[in-house]
Amino acid sequence: MRELLDHLEAWYRTGRTFALATVVSTLRSAPRDAGAVMAVSADGVALGSVSGGCVEGAVYELAMEVVEDGRPRTAAYGISDDDALMVGLTCGGTLEVYVEPVDPIRFPEFPELITALREGRPIAVATVVSTPTPERLGTRVLVGPDEGDGDDPRTDSIRAMLDADRTALASSDGDGLVPVQALGVRQDEVVFVRSHVPRPRLLVFGSNDYAVAVARAGAFAGFRVTVCDARPVFATADRFPGVDELVVDWPDRYLADTRVDARTAICVLTHDPKFDVPVLVRALRMPVGYVGAMGSRRAHEDRLLRLREAGVTDAELERLHSPIGLDLGARTPQETAIAVLAEIIQSHHGGTTRPLSLTSGRIHR
Repeated sequence: MRELLDHLEAWYRTGRTFALATVVSTLRSAPRDAGAVMAVSADGVALGSVSGGCVEGAVYELAMEVVEDGRPRTAAYGISDDDALMVGLTCGGTLEVYVEPVDPIRFPEFPELITALREGRPIAVATVVSTPTPERLGTRVLVGPDEGDGDDPRTDSIRAMLDADRTALASSDGDGLVPVQALGVRQDEVVFVRSHVPRPRLLVFGSNDYAVAVARAGAFAGFRVTVCDARPVFATADRFPGVDELVVDWPDRYLADTRVDARTAICVLTHDPKFDVPVLVRALRMPVGYVGAMGSRRAHEDRLLRLREAGVTDAELERLHSPIGLDLGARTPQETAIAVLAEIIQSHHGGTTRPLSLTSGRIHR
């Protein structure tokens, strides 16, 4: 949804109703995860995607109905023997979509949500998407990471889902919320909790052509990209246009004072032991998700020796991805950047790295 913020905010400011269609559940090989959105304006402009194209037309028609009468709706899409190509999923999966009207009257919390997303603050939106009480359909609550103190089990459950970056359907069991696989036909009240967490960080140390390519690929992949180099003549905005943060500092000193988490990826591309060894010593002892370093196999062996001399343990060295990237046969900086991002994605999601044509089972885990 972040990529649509400028458009959605502009639509909201007009006061006219637009529709927001959100995938609330998936089964088997659905093309998009829960939380994927498509927005349709009062003028019929469509942005975003809920299925990669399989059922966009049907969802668009449903969204226009919501724009017209202001009533939220849900719909399920799956294999249809009679009309699979028009309103079904040719991939064999199923998905459920909740379509809601958005305007200052029906969604007064929307500016708060927009502000949180722009500022990179975690926030969860819990919306009633199915209920035996019609007047509660579409009601919602926004929950931040510091809300909930045990007095409201539902709020505590929503916050816990936000802390875990979990987006899913849930119903109340009296002691909080419990997961729900799908809406289907239910008699109880079901909420959809959409967790919005800040973009994961990609820290790129170095300012050569490979760093330029990795920074661009990381931004395209949805990371918040920081480039850091101690040499101001190379760490310039002209060389790194569009990065979120450009820092002129010694890499290890910068890393000591920056916030990281389990989703943070660190790429050391400096090719100079006086830069890369100190920052790797620090990075390998931090709770980050990925640490990679560029260099030849000979440079890698020299780096390992230097890191051991600096006190890095074998257990810590096992976390190091070096030489960096997957073996794609990459040669150019751009190809190498793709190999690096592929390895970062694989380390986070646990893919096999094998061609999909040689694997079986679900494509989307």
